[in-house]
Amino acid sequence: MVTARAAATFEPEGRSAGAARGFVRDALLGWGLPEVVDDAVVLVSELVTNAVVHAGTAAEVAVLREEESVRIEVTDRHPERGLPAFANVPAHGSDHFGDPDGEGGRGLLMCSAISTCWGVEYSAGRKTVWFRLALPEHHVGTRYALPSLPGGELPDTDGPVLVGVVRIDEQGTVRSCNPDAEVLLRLPADQLLGRAWAELVDWPAPGLGLAETLRLARWEGGFTLFGDGGEVYAVQVRVRDTHGEPSTLCLLVREADRAVLRSPVTAADAPAGVEPLDLLVGHLGPDDLGGLLQRIVERARDLLDADAAYLLLTTDDETEFELRAATGLPGGLRRHAPIPVESGAGRYDSARLPAVHEDLAVRPNAVPLLAGSGLRSLITVPLKVDGRLTGSLGVAATTAGRYDNEDALRLQFAADRVALALESARLTELERLRRGSLSFLVEASDLLAGTLELGQTLALMAQMAVPTLASWCAVYTSADAGADLAFVLHQDEDRIDRLRDLLDKTPPPDAARDSGVTFWSAPAEAARQAGLTDSPELAGLLGETVVLPLVARNRVIGLLVLGVSTGQRFRQEMLELAEDLSRRAALALDNSRLYSERTATSQAFQRALLPPDLPAIPGLEVEVFYQAAGEGNEVGGDFYDIFQIREGTYGFAIGDVCGTGPEAAAVTGLARHALRLLAREGLDGPQLLSRLNSAILDEGSRSRFLTLLYGELTPRQDGCTELSLVCAGHPLPLRLRTDGQVTPAATPQPLLGVLEELELTAEQVVLEPGEVLLCVTDGVTERREGQRMLGDDGLAAVLTGCTGLTAGAVAARVQRAVERFAPEPPSDDMAILTLRVPEQRTG
Repeated sequence: MVTARAAATFEPEGRSAGAARGFVRDALLGWGLPEVVDDAVVLVSELVTNAVVHAGTAAEVAVLREEESVRIEVTDRHPERGLPAFANVPAHGSDHFGDPDGEGGRGLLMCSAISTCWGVEYSAGRKTVWFRLALPEHHVGTRYALPSLPGGELPDTDGPVLVGVVRIDEQGTVRSCNPDAEVLLRLPADQLLGRAWAELVDWPAPGLGLAETLRLARWEGGFTLFGDGGEVYAVQVRVRDTHGEPSTLCLLVREADRAVLRSPVTAADAPAGVEPLDLLVGHLGPDDLGGLLQRIVERARDLLDADAAYLLLTTDDETEFELRAATGLPGGLRRHAPIPVESGAGRYDSARLPAVHEDLAVRPNAVPLLAGSGLRSLITVPLKVDGRLTGSLGVAATTAGRYDNEDALRLQFAADRVALALESARLTELERLRRGSLSFLVEASDLLAGTLELGQTLALMAQMAVPTLASWCAVYTSADAGADLAFVLHQDEDRIDRLRDLLDKTPPPDAARDSGVTFWSAPAEAARQAGLTDSPELAGLLGETVVLPLVARNRVIGLLVLGVSTGQRFRQEMLELAEDLSRRAALALDNSRLYSERTATSQAFQRALLPPDLPAIPGLEVEVFYQAAGEGNEVGGDFYDIFQIREGTYGFAIGDVCGTGPEAAAVTGLARHALRLLAREGLDGPQLLSRLNSAILDEGSRSRFLTLLYGELTPRQDGCTELSLVCAGHPLPLRLRTDGQVTPAATPQPLLGVLEELELTAEQVVLEPGEVLLCVTDGVTERREGQRMLGDDGLAAVLTGCTGLTAGAVAARVQRAVERFAPEPPSDDMAILTLRVPEQRTG
């Protein structure tokens, strides 16, 4: 005997098999038959695919509930096709199959293997394949909660029962209605359509207002109609049209016929002392989603006098649940742990209908979330908004058989009343997180762009990730032999060294340019192999770990590793934010690497241009101060040198190449090496500078003007020092006598790099004991503050006060005077060379 029947037709298109599966699943769950759902869905999927894909016709699916079985029929309109590869189907009483790998007849093979019995029926223009699944005897397990029969509450009337249907849009305006609605509202359709619903109903003052109620996922209750329409009972449900626009569908009956629509449990019929769940949520801030979720689970637990409760929310694609709030559950449960909604291992098998789990000990895998918790009875109800599954609310007790159908329906009614408010708070949280993510990325970009120092960039990357995105962070940089661990940071500074030790023992991760986020279990495996799993130093350290490639200019330059503590996992929005951060950090890291390499190369080149250590000259004090202008420059256009020409005679030079930077430094190198080579060849000062002038002019467009003071010195036995000087366009050297008098020690001559023929002469000077020769570049004399310049006179005034000072003290005082002359740092290269003949000591 058939006790219930459901049927539907599916067009010949690819998505029909999926739609048929959903239809059969909903029909069987609606009849409270979860035990046969999986087998029925598998068989229907194969048979409908045969019809709509292979036969190319529409498929009619009929589900028939019988007293002890379920019969399902799949009918197509292509009878001449017959049974495909029928030889593959075993004959009655035989276990032999034809080709097990054959494509044809697979659906029939499955029918033979799974169903109690099956068959094929032909009629005019039709072919029907049917199968029957026996219903198992009832055992303790999961029962889907369905509304109970109204019993004695059936309407008592001799006339027709009017059920009005009114659709109300987002603005509260009537958009459509049926004839029964016209009778109940006592207005024709042309006077109803386009009219505000608030003008037609007398909404009761207490509780939610009309506008708020129209936006609830589901509501039912009584109110009065204007215009002598009397009292009615209504059920309001949020729906969404084919264009995705939400509206409210309102079903109306007379108050006397309320049993037609009324749910078994309503707010008005709630047991004494038990209030509807939504009235217990209270007033919370619009951004306090966590508080709202926690309050809901606590009130749900109290509502049914339970031992525990939990609340799950779906991800954006509605394929997984995340645990967001719980009370009375073990503390080790992971927040945001993923739970498949309908497929996969550990799936949540009562997601879309209210269900009563009578004894979880009998079905330990029914709700993996509660495994090992000691809870036995469980009610789960879905949270839905506009027909979409947004979450699930569960209430559990430690004793078996604690809850029944009525408890589930009462909890479902309460959940319906909070679903919209909860979804609104969740969307507000998501928007707040998106705004926070944008602010975070803007700040990260600014910080990363503010430095080109490699070590600081690595530190910034880790500091931005911890603790905003993860509990700890490690940055690897690419090397020829693999990846090198460059930086480690943990939110607990005391654990950084232990974490670094573990990562040093772990082979570095691999990541391709397009790999995106990948999960990494190697640190936990390394800890296990080292026997450190239970070590106090690693307790709670290693939870979920992910690796993100640092890609810049189409190549992987490093890896960003993020980890959380044991029992935690990364939320999807955090991983997406981490990917955005890794892209910005990769470019900053590459820029810092390139800058560091360029700076190191430049500094190595510049150091090669600097003279070696100053020679020790008997009977003479020598001091040099040198400073190149520009960040990262060690050598510029100014240069100096002191070197031995022959026994007892030394050469010294101080010069200034026109310009600064690498081009000027190249001429500096040419001049310094040429001076040494030519001086040791025996050329005197004028000859030497003439040859150097020719070498500079030979550089062509790369040549630079050069001012140069060149001298040769020879200490004498009487304590004096003979000097031979040539000043080619350079600031004149100053001689400080023992009485404080300052005079030029040479006369100006043409600079180098301009004229092909030069007439230069050497000038002889003898420095007496206690006298000082000060040689500087124009970075000293041309030091400016606005229109004011230090100049030769200012330098002479500084030198006058240096009587009696050592060569080092004289150089230091001149250098301080230059720096203090203006608040801004010097903008030109600067060199100071000081020679002093020490005073002879007597007895």
